[in-house]
Order: sequence, then structure tokens, then C-alpha cells
Amino acid sequence: DVQLQASGGGLVQPGGSLRLSCAASGFVFSDYTMSWFRQAPGKRPEWVSSIGRSGGAPISADSVKGRFTASRDNAKNTVYLQMDSLKPEDTAVYYCTRQSDYASRGQGTLVTVSS
Repeated sequence: DVQLQASGGGLVQPGGSLRLSCAASGFVFSDYTMSWFRQAPGKRPEWVSSIGRSGGAPISADSVKGRFTASRDNAKNTVYLQMDSLKPEDTAVYYCTRQSDYASRGQGTLVTVSS
């Protein structure tokens, strides 16, 4: 079974930073692009970022470009999302997925940006 578990969320002030982690198991991690999505209360899921199998040249949504950076460690079967210059509108539950398959998401982690 594909298992994905995100962690690292919390309460942070506007302008602050957080680093999310997502541990993967049940598949050959290095064979897949990995993605991050988020879902704010009452809103549809939003794609945030994707990173290729080798970790080079991640791509990001315009809403987070220049502030969020995805990375991965294939030896640890883990994908990361470094989030800087956080804004209140970044408040959401964040999930990682295998490729861009939102249905593959596992446990998410809540990020709350508020003063």
C-alpha cells in the first residue's frame, strides 16, 4: 500500500517559515515525481509544487513561487517543502502525493499563518 504521511505543520506568524516533511512507503520512491497540494477550509484542493525523481528543478504554483521550495531525499524516502515568507492565505492542510494524484494523499499537516 502507498503510504504518505506529512508532518511539520503548526502555527506561525506572517513572514515566518516552516519546513514540511512527508515520509513515503509502499512504493519505489525514487521512481516517482512527488507533489504537494493544499486545501484551505471551504476551498478546493490546490496544487502547490512538484519535484522530479532526481530532485532537480522543482516547479511551483504562481501563488507560492519564490517563497516555497520543494526538495527530496531519496535515501530517506522523504519529500520536503520549505515555506518562507508565509502569508495568512497560505493557511491550509498540506498533503504530499505520488506524482500529481491527489487521491494518493495520506495524512496531511495543518499550517496556520496568523498573528
